[in-house]
Amino acid sequence: MFSLIQLESFVAVAEELHFGAAAERLNMTQPPLSRQIQLLERELQAKLFLRTSRNVALTAAGEVLLPNARRILDMSRKTSLEVSRVSSGDSGTVVVGYTSVAGQSVLPEFLARAAQKLPDLTMVLREAVSVDQLDALSKGTIDIGLLRPVVHRAGVETCLVMKDRLVVALPVGHHLITGKGVLIKELVGLPLMMYSTNEARYFYDLVLRLFDSVSAKPTISQIASQIPALMALVAVGLGVSLVPASAMDFAPNNVVFEELIGPDGLQDLNHSDIFLAWDESSTNPAVRRLKDVFLDSLESVEGAVIPKSKAVHS
Repeated sequence: MFSLIQLESFVAVAEELHFGAAAERLNMTQPPLSRQIQLLERELQAKLFLRTSRNVALTAAGEVLLPNARRILDMSRKTSLEVSRVSSGDSGTVVVGYTSVAGQSVLPEFLARAAQKLPDLTMVLREAVSVDQLDALSKGTIDIGLLRPVVHRAGVETCLVMKDRLVVALPVGHHLITGKGVLIKELVGLPLMMYSTNEARYFYDLVLRLFDSVSAKPTISQIASQIPALMALVAVGLGVSLVPASAMDFAPNNVVFEELIGPDGLQDLNHSDIFLAWDESSTNPAVRRLKDVFLDSLESVEGAVIPKSKAVHS
């Protein structure tokens, strides 16, 4: 079988029609160049050049070989480049999981950073609640997740990418809408749109901890696993809910928000932060590159997407 160096030698001579010029172009002397052409002709059992003391010309067989040789060399260079990019993580495919709130807050910046720094990377996006993302990371069906760490999962590494908190979602016209904030005790007895214990366990436990902090229990009226569904229930006046502040920007028009205030220590409990998660044993180089690119820009990401002072929104 002929080699790539034989094809490179052939193409150089065919394009230059001069052995000396072709040898100079390939940074070699004429004898080894002539040797490569002889080996190629022997392999193909065909004479490729008509050579006299005055000129060099392609034979009919050489004319047929030239476009094919160029294609083979182009494909070889392209393949080498693609393999190198995949090996370095600059190319390849990464499956990214995200929650509904992360899809509105962190994900756009995540995608923008990837497009800027890793334009040859392909990302497959899959929306899923946090617990399903953790399962998918463990099984290898997603590579990276934007989630809230429901539980610690062996082999899954996490890093904080956005600070968040719960705020009170109220239907328009509700008596608790004052712009001064709402105490947990003021929610006692009101119909609460609550999170599912399976798909949204993180939020379910967080809400219960907030009520426990004032020795109270919520009056659960409706249950849903997704935050947009809870806000939709609030919008039609079925009750109130506690949702992440980052959800305020995509809430229905009939929902108004109040900050959750007091007592002392409440702020230490009231965290619903978003984390970047990945399987530490992943062998996909693109996962490491994408993770590093995003985490390197963490400060600008936080400054761009974290709601900090927005208390009431209609």
